[in-house]
Amino acid sequence: MCQICSTRRGFLSLAGLAPLAMPLALSRAAAADGEAAPTPDQALTRLREGNALFVEAPQLCATDMAQNRTKVAKAQHPYAIVLTCADSRVAPELLFGGVGLGELFVCRNAGNVADTAVMGSIEYAVEHLHAPLIVVLGHERCGAVAAAVDVVTKGAELPGFIKPMVAEIVPAVEAVQAKKGDLIDMAVIENARSNAARIYEKSEIVRAHVAEDAVKIVFGRYDLDTGAVNLNLLSA
Repeated sequence: MCQICSTRRGFLSLAGLAPLAMPLALSRAAAADGEAAPTPDQALTRLREGNALFVEAPQLCATDMAQNRTKVAKAQHPYAIVLTCADSRVAPELLFGGVGLGELFVCRNAGNVADTAVMGSIEYAVEHLHAPLIVVLGHERCGAVAAAVDVVTKGAELPGFIKPMVAEIVPAVEAVQAKKGDLIDMAVIENARSNAARIYEKSEIVRAHVAEDAVKIVFGRYDLDTGAVNLNLLSA
């Protein structure tokens, strides 16, 4: 156990954060003990509670890694799938409250694009791991989105494999180009929304689970400055 973890309980009490941390700890223990998997709404609540903890007390670590590793070594039961950017500042396991091993099924690439590998990974997590929530998370000042904005507004030419990668984000920029506001930030949100929609529209497996109310899809934006995550339900 790390030093932060060993002092966590006392610090939470002093900081007045125990009511927030307790539901997270209990829900994780229940999942590890093989109890019923959370519903999509319960999974979304856990993410929001975890992010609130991260915003209020980001120095806290909420897991005993050695014990956690032993519990999930033979099987995984993640309560959420998170597609987010490869940006080194965006770490879902941290920004959702210091979650432990086996809790989030994370897919990452520059610009959080639902490409073939990501689609297959998400379908696997939905169909075989029974994860009830899919999250597509963009973030403030995303470099991949900024590059797509340069392609649209300046005709920028990008080198190597960066060009086709960014090309996947260009439609999101074009969709919001005529709107008033920060073009990069608007495109970040639209890119997250459009990739969430792509997951729903392109995957028969995901659509079937959504139709059964077994899965929900949300999209949102992570604020690099504040640590806050804003999530919105995708309208099917």
